[in-house]
Amino acid sequence: MRRLRNVKIVATLGPSSSTYETIRALFEAGADVFRLNMSHGTHDEQRARYDIIRKIEADVGRPICVLADLQGPKLRVGVFAKEGGEELVEGASFRMDLDDTPGDVNRVNLPHPEIFLALEPGSTLLVNDGKIKLTVDSCGKDHANCTVVVGGVISNRKGVNVPDVLLPLAALSEKDRADLEFACEMGVDWLALSFVQRAEDVLEARELARGRAAILSKIEKPAAVKSYDSILAVSDGIMVARGDLGVELPVHAVPPIQKRLVRGARAAAKPVIVATQMLESMIESPVPTRAEVSDVATAIYEGADAVMLSAESAAGQYPVEAVTTMNNVAISVESDKLYREVIESSRKAHKTTVADAIVSAAREIAETTDIKAICCFTQSGTTASLVARERPRTPIIALTPLVRTARRLTMTWGAHCVITEPQGRFKGAVLAAVRAARSAGFAKEAEQIVVTAGVPFNVPGTTNILRVAPCDERLIYSSESE
Repeated sequence: MRRLRNVKIVATLGPSSSTYETIRALFEAGADVFRLNMSHGTHDEQRARYDIIRKIEADVGRPICVLADLQGPKLRVGVFAKEGGEELVEGASFRMDLDDTPGDVNRVNLPHPEIFLALEPGSTLLVNDGKIKLTVDSCGKDHANCTVVVGGVISNRKGVNVPDVLLPLAALSEKDRADLEFACEMGVDWLALSFVQRAEDVLEARELARGRAAILSKIEKPAAVKSYDSILAVSDGIMVARGDLGVELPVHAVPPIQKRLVRGARAAAKPVIVATQMLESMIESPVPTRAEVSDVATAIYEGADAVMLSAESAAGQYPVEAVTTMNNVAISVESDKLYREVIESSRKAHKTTVADAIVSAAREIAETTDIKAICCFTQSGTTASLVARERPRTPIIALTPLVRTARRLTMTWGAHCVITEPQGRFKGAVLAAVRAARSAGFAKEAEQIVVTAGVPFNVPGTTNILRVAPCDERLIYSSESE
């Protein structure tokens, strides 16, 4: 099944999308990656969804990527004595402390001593997705006396954000550690790490994963934005999680941050997902707003590897319609001449290694001659990622003998992943590439493809050879070149 676009679609599974029929329909509508949100549902429910995905993968004969999204530590206030909570008025005083007595209009429990240890006078506390804003006047190891800057209703267990403080909290809670081990044992391809503040958070998750899954860092905190370069360096991919970013930062700051994060990940040849509220209205409506369509289009014009649906596909009334809409927007944008202009104007030269030079040459040859596909043999996925960084006009076919690599690459821009037999000779690799290109409809017998590979085979990071090959197998067999 060949997609008619390069950007990938991530669909979150949930109550609205837990059956074989619905998940199959989501895949056929355009979903390339399925996200399991570990914040919701039991392990048994997530395993059932995973098993369905793998059943569909076998039925359609195409690799499908599974992303497990870890919850991260959740900071919440305690409970209130009054049902429905209390109304905080602008200018009033309000205290948060470690006392677990039910709260009132003057105070409430905040059962996170780490927060009090990090706070300073002048720090900001945001409650209920930023609807309530408090400024810290004074604080100690067990309390914070605040002034209400923006009032509203505060009720049981509402979330708390601390935007201007680096919190001494690990990105992985005990629940996250258990979920990480469960997801890796189950066989997911990617782990999305929440609450990342520093590179060390990513390294901790990587140590626990032990190579069983690639690590995707969610950039959702101001501290992560400040430390982005070091986080990107130790991550396998990035998610621009705009929900929390829009709470902890001024909303007008999010679009330029999104652009910078996407370009940084592209330059590093690492997949980047733009996520949160992309088609939010489709949770309850069969059609999106015009603004939402423009938002999706903007991420595609920026060159993001993937765009993501959350509640739209997990809990909404129109999950298949949401994927179909996103697919149609992507096809429309990528058909626009301006799209190529934007993509190519933002491309930077990366020719520091032999592999960089090979993939750059492959793109230039493909775009200046009548080449139908760039076929790259890859063991670890690096070659295909480097080709994708070039954002070529020509389709990319990623061939690998490793199912795990094919699944992970499914998240990468433009990669049509094919699982092939291990190769020991370059001529065999060329034949496999020709057969893959022809069987998927990328090329015909009289046409040509570009093939890149590394010799010796089956050694990661050795891309060092490029060939323009005819799609007529007789010509390949008759060639003396190996």
